[in-house]
Amino acid sequence: MESIFKDLLRLGPAALVLKAILAAFFAIGLLLAFILVRRTYRRWYFARRDARVYEVRQNWDAIISGKIPYDTWRRNSFERRIVETVAMDAFEAAGPEESARLLKFLRNSGLIEKLIFEARHHTGWRRMRSLVALGRTRALEGIPALAEGLRARKLETRLAALRGLGRSACPKAAEEILDWVSEKGLKVPELPLQGALVQCCAERPQLLLPHIQRAKGHVREVLGRVLGEVATPSLAADLLQFAGDDLDELRAAAARAMSQSQSALAPYVLDDLARDPVWFVRLRAIVSLGKLSDHRVIPSLLRGLKDSNRLVRLRAAEALVGLGTEMAPIFEQVVATHDRYGLHAYLTALENSNLKSKLEVELQATTRVDEEAKKTLQAVLQTGTLPAQKKRTGEESIPETAAP
Repeated sequence: MESIFKDLLRLGPAALVLKAILAAFFAIGLLLAFILVRRTYRRWYFARRDARVYEVRQNWDAIISGKIPYDTWRRNSFERRIVETVAMDAFEAAGPEESARLLKFLRNSGLIEKLIFEARHHTGWRRMRSLVALGRTRALEGIPALAEGLRARKLETRLAALRGLGRSACPKAAEEILDWVSEKGLKVPELPLQGALVQCCAERPQLLLPHIQRAKGHVREVLGRVLGEVATPSLAADLLQFAGDDLDELRAAAARAMSQSQSALAPYVLDDLARDPVWFVRLRAIVSLGKLSDHRVIPSLLRGLKDSNRLVRLRAAEALVGLGTEMAPIFEQVVATHDRYGLHAYLTALENSNLKSKLEVELQATTRVDEEAKKTLQAVLQTGTLPAQKKRTGEESIPETAAP
């Protein structure tokens, strides 16, 4: 051994290189050993977990009914996590009765209280996991803990709490989110906030109104987009105030809410909104005009056929086809617009509704026009081309590219 060290000393600087090589081999050996041990452990862990999951699945009804005492699995963190995961996954496909049964099980077993405790006292990924899981339970008692998560310092925790509140789809959760936004402003990206509010406000969209009236700037724009998604006909009277608002989303929300309004003002308000400079406001107004099923809206829908936006033209055509009136007079007016884009939209709506043959029968039987005009209309219906003698330069609309 002494001779070996003497030989190394004679090498001089080369001895350092040899030591470095030996150290590298040793480190590589340790790394390979760690990888091997880790893979062995993970293989064992997942095999054990799969076996336990299978056992839980086989005895699931007995577990949630309490026939198998909760203490047999609740005190073991490994088994408790498995039962909790299976219960959360079952929520996704459960109907109302099964959801109520699962929620009762989570309460009786104490899992809800445990998730609430973890959501309030844990940190990092454990708290985020608990916040999301708590939202998946849709338990009302978990909403205060989720609301506390909205005021956390870390963005990831705030997003987890927001996701949890959104999964609850509860008006009470909407109130917490709206109060937090009104107090703190936009502390999370817009899309997650909009998604959570759409889910929570779908049942009671009127919750948004007082917050929109008080909000300013970018917050008001976000809330306006949410209102545009969840507005219902029951809000028609309340949303009339937004028909002339500067915010595009609020005008679109007003147009959507008036789709089934019984107010005598609805056709006139929607007619004004159908002339809006913003394409999606016009689109919402045209769709709502079609849902009114009122003969007074026909001029507005015919004007929509000449709109510069393709989607607006298609919805106007679908509304005209779906009015349930005689189609021959309407088709005559469509041809009289001398707009080939509007004509194509109307013919497309006819084909999609399988009503083209019905229009052919009506054109053959109509006595409103002379034979020559009747033949012209039939030719237009068959060829999809306007008669050349009726085309006048400058009357065809030049469509813009449809907005996404």
